[in-house]
Amino acid sequence: MLMLLRIKTLLKSVILPPAGPLLLAILGVLLVRRRPLLARTCLILGLGSLWLLSTPLVSDALLGLTEHYPPVDLRSAAGAQAIVILGGGGQRAFAPEYGGPAAEPLMLERLSYGAYIARKTGLPILVTGFQIEASAMRDTLLRNFDIDARWVDDEAYDTFENARNSVRLLKAGAVHRVVLVTHASHMWRSVHEFTAAGVEVVPAPVGMLAERELGIFSFVPNPAALLRACAAINELLGEPVRAFLAASHLRAHE
Repeated sequence: MLMLLRIKTLLKSVILPPAGPLLLAILGVLLVRRRPLLARTCLILGLGSLWLLSTPLVSDALLGLTEHYPPVDLRSAAGAQAIVILGGGGQRAFAPEYGGPAAEPLMLERLSYGAYIARKTGLPILVTGFQIEASAMRDTLLRNFDIDARWVDDEAYDTFENARNSVRLLKAGAVHRVVLVTHASHMWRSVHEFTAAGVEVVPAPVGMLAERELGIFSFVPNPAALLRACAAINELLGEPVRAFLAASHLRAHE
């Protein structure tokens, strides 16, 4: 199963930008002598899409399609018994400045918001990720925010397993309602997985899209915009796959 999940991750990396558009452009280069028309089409589509996806105008439009929940109103968290923070966003297995594993910026954003909600509500935290990812989450929470995660799931490779493993741990503690922390673009799919696994969810999205004024820099490519576009495309493709797997019972929660 782990091998299949790793193959899925590899395929996703090849399809999503920047690899997908670049591979299309490379195909165009290889075909330039044999099929010049097809070659030009591949080059234009590959390089053109990479440019567009790297602009804030396009990447923010895509990201807006993935965000379905408003900022959490903590009054709606009444009755919640725990906070669940999903892994994702990267980590370092060893950060020399800390002498141990550490969360990278996107994951740190989730942890910071989870810690903020924990301070406001007094709820315990569950972190869920895969191996060193979960360790980095636990250690970063303790070291940077002085919060000790009550539960640590280090066997979740994807969102489905985040939900399945977390609910198993939580139900052992009679927890049935949680505040779920992940990025706004990832929240729609996450809520579906956790609800299907058997808990009530209060969505607490982080990294929400802020309104931007349209200006010249909206059309200028930058790495941050490409990262947002990649996250958006991943979710726009991932949600139909999740829905299909759930409807077909090819991958269902117990």
